[in-house]
Amino acid sequence: MMSQVFLATALALVLLIFLTLIRALSGPTVLDRIVGVNMIGSKTTVLLLLIGLIYEAMPMFIDIALAYAFLNFIATIGACKYFRRIKKVHLEDDLPTKIEASV
Repeated sequence: MMSQVFLATALALVLLIFLTLIRALSGPTVLDRIVGVNMIGSKTTVLLLLIGLIYEAMPMFIDIALAYAFLNFIATIGACKYFRRIKKVHLEDDLPTKIEASV
């Protein structure tokens, strides 16, 4: 019974990952895409833990999930630093306001 609950939760999480992937691909800015990919990584970490619960092999899947979460964090920090360095990140402070654009 409990494994069916975990399986249903895992399937719902996979659906949410696909919805987040759509958002990450269509994000209007680089920051939206980075956050979308980071969300996918976080949901994948939870999905790995659910798989560990389903197969009753938690110690192995905890190690894998921790390693994946660490790599996800490092990749997000690296992407943010890279796009900040090449100045391709459009923050709201950097965008001209309507008053400045009309002058």
